[in-house]
Amino acid sequence: MASLSDEDRTAAIAILEQLRAKIAAVAGEDRDRLFQLRRYILKRLEFDERGTPTQRRKLKEAKRKSQFGLCALCQTALPERGAELDRFRAIEGYTARNTQLVCHSCHQKAEAERGFT
Repeated sequence: MASLSDEDRTAAIAILEQLRAKIAAVAGEDRDRLFQLRRYILKRLEFDERGTPTQRRKLKEAKRKSQFGLCALCQTALPERGAELDRFRAIEGYTARNTQLVCHSCHQKAEAERGFT
């Protein structure tokens, strides 16, 4: 995946500085509120990229059914808990077309092959 250009990085830093100032203004002197606001915004940005845990759980269930309970790579039975969604292209997100359900071992191998270790 391409990294940000210097121009994009500068723009991102400016956005981040503006956001930090707005969060600080809302939180005032309340450190607990500051913490909670940061956490809330962090999770929502994560959901923008990854979807919510409920969305991913439903996708896992659909994949398990369509793959007949087997790992998409090694074809062994998936564990009841701990099967993992593997994205072919991270930028495409967690969609039915862009994912396969795999066992932990196969997921690690797939990520190593893609250079994500």
